[in-house]
Amino acid sequence: MFGINGGELLVLLVVAALVIGPERLPGYAEQLGQWVRRGRQLVRDAKARVDEELGEEVGDVDWAALDPRKYDPRRIVRDALLEDDPPVRRVSTPATRPVTGAAAARAATGGAAAASAASAPTPAPTPYDDEAT
Repeated sequence: MFGINGGELLVLLVVAALVIGPERLPGYAEQLGQWVRRGRQLVRDAKARVDEELGEEVGDVDWAALDPRKYDPRRIVRDALLEDDPPVRRVSTPATRPVTGAAAARAATGGAAAASAASAPTPAPTPYDDEAT
């Protein structure tokens, strides 16, 4: 309590009793008791008001799950780093490319060799990651 151990509290109480004196000590003790009772009543009223305003939903809340002492930043970072990455988006490529220029001339003169080269699958373009830089 306030960083004071039992021995120090006892010394403070004895010093307070000597400073206040035996004549006024019962009056101060009675005032302290009234303050404690008022404080308890204020806390009870505040709890009742909060329960009244929040309604029945507050009874369903698991307060132990919301305790900030159970959250370890190291575990949160580790879990975030070990999450699965989102799937990679594929770049869509057209099924056929229009034949133009030199490829069109070879196809016109080459016959069957050009036809087999034209029907061969074209390599897919290198994927572009727009989030990389």
